[in-house]
Amino acid sequence: MLVGVRAAHHPGFDRVVFDFRGGLPARRDVGWVPALVGDGSGEPVPVAGRAVLQVRFESADAHDAAGDPTAPGRLAFALPNVVSVVRSGDFEAVTTYGIGLARRQPFRVSTLRSPDRVVVDVDAAFRTVPRRVWFFDEGRFLRNEEPFFVPVTRQVVPGAPATGVLDRVFAGPTAAEHARGLRLVASGATGFDRLSISGGTARVRLVGGCSSGGSTVTVAGHLLPSLHQFPAVRRVEVLDPAGRTGRPGGPGDSVPECLEP
Repeated sequence: MLVGVRAAHHPGFDRVVFDFRGGLPARRDVGWVPALVGDGSGEPVPVAGRAVLQVRFESADAHDAAGDPTAPGRLAFALPNVVSVVRSGDFEAVTTYGIGLARRQPFRVSTLRSPDRVVVDVDAAFRTVPRRVWFFDEGRFLRNEEPFFVPVTRQVVPGAPATGVLDRVFAGPTAAEHARGLRLVASGATGFDRLSISGGTARVRLVGGCSSGGSTVTVAGHLLPSLHQFPAVRRVEVLDPAGRTGRPGGPGDSVPECLEP
């Protein structure tokens, strides 16, 4: 039985640990996949990052006899390479996770005892730069204390820092940040694509869905400040999945109608 998932940075690599109770799974398959797919459903499972390492355990469950989960389904990490860990299957004694990474790098798999655990080490010996990512602060919102979105720091790959920042947005807050009241307001979006910065304008398209739900608090609250931190960005256009936005070409920032209250 899988009872925990954790990750930490070590010199030169990030380590993801899967903790088991009652012995190790009979089979462990780890390899690169172009996208994470749900076991049984065949539907895509969103996982933030530029590369996905799939970890598949056979003869292992992530739930107890009552069907209640025994391990987290989705986690975000503030590590150089490991962005997120997402469960994509827990069916007929097969449990599958995807590790979303900032960069595809060599990896190693090992097992340890006392307690039983499977360890996945992914190289992270590359340069990163600190950038800010904005999350919704539920406590400030309930106290009506602006700003409602506050920054945290992430290390991102310098060659594409804006992409790295938005990957971290959609990964969501870490467990510690969540305990402090930070949240991701996705507004139905499962990710982003077509990010470009040209002529002072950053454009990004939402993937999945797009709905404000009648709220003034939307995913735009994450995206606008996270992109405006870059000196080359003077305005931001957020596009809906169909590629539409409210005021293309300016002036000022633009969000699609689906993000209006």
